[in-house]
Amino acid sequence: MTSRELVLSTLNGTNTSGRVPRHLWYLPWAENNYPQMLEKIHQDFPDDIVGAPAKLDPSPVESGDPYEPGEYTDPWGCVFTNIHRGIIGEVKTPLIQTDDWSDVENIHIPEEWLSFDPEEVNAFCKSTDRFVLAGACPRPFEQLQFIRGTVNLYMDLMDIPPKMMEFIEKMHDFYCRLVTKWAQTDVDGIQFMDDWGSQQSLLINPAIWEEIFMPMYRDYIAIAKKYGKKTFMHSDGNTISILPKLIDIGLDAINTQIFCIGVENLAPFKGKLTFWGEIDRQHLIPNGSLEDIDKAVEQVYRTLWQDGGCIAQCEFGAGANPDNVYEIFKRWNELR
Repeated sequence: MTSRELVLSTLNGTNTSGRVPRHLWYLPWAENNYPQMLEKIHQDFPDDIVGAPAKLDPSPVESGDPYEPGEYTDPWGCVFTNIHRGIIGEVKTPLIQTDDWSDVENIHIPEEWLSFDPEEVNAFCKSTDRFVLAGACPRPFEQLQFIRGTVNLYMDLMDIPPKMMEFIEKMHDFYCRLVTKWAQTDVDGIQFMDDWGSQQSLLINPAIWEEIFMPMYRDYIAIAKKYGKKTFMHSDGNTISILPKLIDIGLDAINTQIFCIGVENLAPFKGKLTFWGEIDRQHLIPNGSLEDIDKAVEQVYRTLWQDGGCIAQCEFGAGANPDNVYEIFKRWNELR
């Protein structure tokens, strides 16, 4: 099977004879600190999933480098302060300072993200036999945090100011138009993300999540399905409380911290959702032995694989032991 066929059969639960598809995530930190190991992983265990490149019109507000020390302004106008090379910084001064969101005009909605040429995307998809994800990733909850500040946003969500709700609707309309344009290309999948979990539970009341944010994800998934695309979501933390809802609205694959949740706790979702990784990057990847890594991969395979349902994914990020990252893909390859 080609990589594209391998990923599709895994998502559809029909991978009866192929290996587990692979997808390495890495930050510039890994390129800066372990370039040789990163190259070795790419050579020995090539990715089956790639992102589509897209040439965009220049942003009128974006400036700086998000992975270098100093300040970076994102395409929405949010200013990040970074003190470590190779990772992403934090917003220290939110764009929205007023409780009634009367300064909402400070926000720039990046319409330039819609400027990519679909024919260039289609040419890329035609040139590869790998599974191609769209080059856009809606993240409404996180973007609201960058715009307003996390604590302020949590307070706002308890009693949403009218101007904030108006902005959410405008932001969602933009994301829907973005997902639609990408879904009309020849990419294989659409992706979106938001970090929803703390170490033990959801970051906000699940009822608010279901009322405000789940309908957004439902719309992205519906658009993707309309054009025959698979859907992928990333969310850090303990997200087990929202997995049934995400399955109900048609999500195909999720990247979440399954060891934070507890792998065995996810057994009831076997065959209902593809777990797009991962292996524990809080403890095992930085500090575990090679034997620990092997056992972790085997546990995921034993608990969640059912002619599909698993993608061999992990993150090569700050603090990772490069030998453990390599071992993850080596063990997945040996299992099938």
